[in-house]
Amino acid sequence: MHGRAVDEAEAGYRSRLAQRLRGARAERGMTRNALAASSGVSLRFLAQLEGASGNPSLMVMRRIAGALGMPLESLIAEAPPRPVDQALILQLLNRLPPEQLPLARELIAERFGAASRQRKLPIALLGLRGAGKSTLGRRLAKHLRVPFVELDREVERAYGATLGEILQLHGQPGYRRYERRCLLEALDRRGQCVIETGGGLATDPEALEVVLERTRAVWVRASPQEHMARVIAQGDLRPMAKSKEAMSDLKAILRAREPYYRQAPLHLNTGRKSVDESFADMLRLLDGP
Repeated sequence: MHGRAVDEAEAGYRSRLAQRLRGARAERGMTRNALAASSGVSLRFLAQLEGASGNPSLMVMRRIAGALGMPLESLIAEAPPRPVDQALILQLLNRLPPEQLPLARELIAERFGAASRQRKLPIALLGLRGAGKSTLGRRLAKHLRVPFVELDREVERAYGATLGEILQLHGQPGYRRYERRCLLEALDRRGQCVIETGGGLATDPEALEVVLERTRAVWVRASPQEHMARVIAQGDLRPMAKSKEAMSDLKAILRAREPYYRQAPLHLNTGRKSVDESFADMLRLLDGP
């Protein structure tokens, strides 16, 4: 390449890297300050990277990827990221020995007709805080006469610390490990139940794979404005301190996580609906084909 072509190629790569880094941070709901503290990379340099002007070393990117809980190759890859559903399928298939691939193909085809088996599975509610997961989940569990499991509370009980303390001590990767462990324990121990997952669980490929395979997953969704209003109505006034920034961050998180939430086979929109209306919609959704 000539010098100008090289410069253009490098600028294009820096731009893609910046976009991938911003997206990965939004998926996890991490502020730039939190990522700086967890990775040991300065806030100023992270800002340069996200602005497509930084020139990081491989070791710096390795620390950032570790703090985000993602493989280094996914963060620095030249190619654009695969769609979420394709990445999940490939992750599963890559673990299989070649002689099992024909059987996997048959099972995948068979799964699309497994509606009757699906109805006997636990129900998992995905989505961001403020969508209505807690309210509808408790009501659904009571209606079905099965246990209601708040996964975040299970993690806190199992490790004797608050979510904030666990994140501070172990970072995002550590917390995701504990969350996966508690998810598997709940599915193994509880049998049929309703599980309310945390907002970021769907961005963990291993946990999402478990949810899609072993539960009837429902994405509970609403508009960003309704998410914000419901969180404030629950007594959390922190978003009011920097309302413009908070709304911008919320929209970015929703955009980044939507491809993951969309992997749930069932989608429930609670926007502009009462609890009774949303619950009736949920029952119809679960009773459908």
